Amino acid sequence: MRWTEAATVAREAAHAWTREQGPGGAILLFDRHDLRAEACGGLSSLELGLPFTAGSAVRYASISKHFLSALLLTGAPIALDDTLGQHLDLRPTLAAVPIARALDMTGGLPDTMEALWQLGVSPTTSLDRDALLGFVQSLDGLNFVPGAEISYSNTGYRLVQAALAAKGIDYAGELHARFFAPLGLGITLPEDETDPVPHLAGGYWKSPRGWLRGRYGLHISASGGLAGSAADLMAWCQALLCGTGPADGLLARLGALRAFADGTPSQYGLGLARSPVPGLIAIGHGGSLPGFKNHFLLAPESGAGVVVVSNREDTDAHGIALSVMAALAGARLAAPATGILPAGRFVAEDAPYWLEHQAGVVTFLGAAETVYPAGDGVEGRSVHLPIALRAIPGGLEGCIGHRPYTFRPVAPGLGAQPSWAGTWINSSQNASLTVEVHDGNARLISGSGPQRSITVLDPLSPTLALAERGGGGPWRQRLALDFSGPTLRLVTNRCRMLHFERA
Repeated sequence: MRWTEAATVAREAAHAWTREQGPGGAILLFDRHDLRAEACGGLSSLELGLPFTAGSAVRYASISKHFLSALLLTGAPIALDDTLGQHLDLRPTLAAVPIARALDMTGGLPDTMEALWQLGVSPTTSLDRDALLGFVQSLDGLNFVPGAEISYSNTGYRLVQAALAAKGIDYAGELHARFFAPLGLGITLPEDETDPVPHLAGGYWKSPRGWLRGRYGLHISASGGLAGSAADLMAWCQALLCGTGPADGLLARLGALRAFADGTPSQYGLGLARSPVPGLIAIGHGGSLPGFKNHFLLAPESGAGVVVVSNREDTDAHGIALSVMAALAGARLAAPATGILPAGRFVAEDAPYWLEHQAGVVTFLGAAETVYPAGDGVEGRSVHLPIALRAIPGGLEGCIGHRPYTFRPVAPGLGAQPSWAGTWINSSQNASLTVEVHDGNARLISGSGPQRSITVLDPLSPTLALAERGGGGPWRQRLALDFSGPTLRLVTNRCRMLHFERA
């Protein structure tokens, strides 16, 4: 293990934050028992001018997921082989999803936030746990058959927490009693972004007007609700590496390879995922909420790990963690793949799906991933959006999310079709959309009152159009409208099942 080289990489990343004097973060490099290097930079509070330290708290976001899985593996009264419907009142399609597939991202569950956003409810809207559970209980459709593909969704973790609550189990209290208190950790589970969190750093994003605070209005569930410091997360990671006390045997079980329905192994486990570091098996997870970007990686065989936490939206936390771990192993990470795939937009031959490639970044249904050279094509580093593509005459082919695709370029000069026009209604959600078409141009009108929005549609094919809209913060939604069937279907990577009928 090359600790000096890895520490240098960490310090260079932290120094960039300090040099800018904006928001920053902390990077901790450690073995099973000791902190081997600490690199902190930037500010935890732009308002107060406070420096970011290893004790500054952040919102862990999706790093929280493996704690719920750990609770299930250590005695919570819900089995991985159970279905969601055995513990909650859900519509038939969601009820039939096995708990394990709800947690390993192969369940096909539509993501709650994405589904709401498709209906015009932005991520900054305040909604409590009961409102969100009621919304999920009203959904009756999946993105794909469970086990057939993989696509990131927070919904399974939200539902399993609700199932625990239905049994009278206080999730936050159980985590504290079983994991946090025995290890002396200051990790908490605030339910809302307005709940006070000791030493919490502000989360910021860079707008055209400068740095702004990030906002997230939805109830923060087991899918991403935990908050704590880099030091707290490191102590938990060391417990996982040692496999002692409340973390006994958890790392191997949480990070174990799972499988798709056809037996192909998936690199995403139960809230932990494998990352491609040459010469190492690196297991960990990232997390993102507006203004916070975090990641941790552990090398179980070497007993080493790195924690990256940050209170700025532009941090590539996964990239920093990979670079530190690669330096630790004396390995070299590949540079992004530019010039291997043609640039432009493409549509799938057998599905109303789209893809864009620009300068080594592939965007599939709105989800963007940097890709790297692999054989005669490219591949991504995300295990919940695995991408393997190569150029073929007249297009691209490969697999995304464990599904094979052939993509053809978007034809030039496309215009909107008159058949798109009209008012479209989803009665189960009391929602309506209007599409107006004039002289080959189309626009989407949704919402009412001050939330009424008008978005220009960009045709991708005679039956597919793309809309892009903001959410009151750093995140943007690229929404596809599928007119290929008798209904209008809305499609993003994390939600592909909302249908609207003509009024």
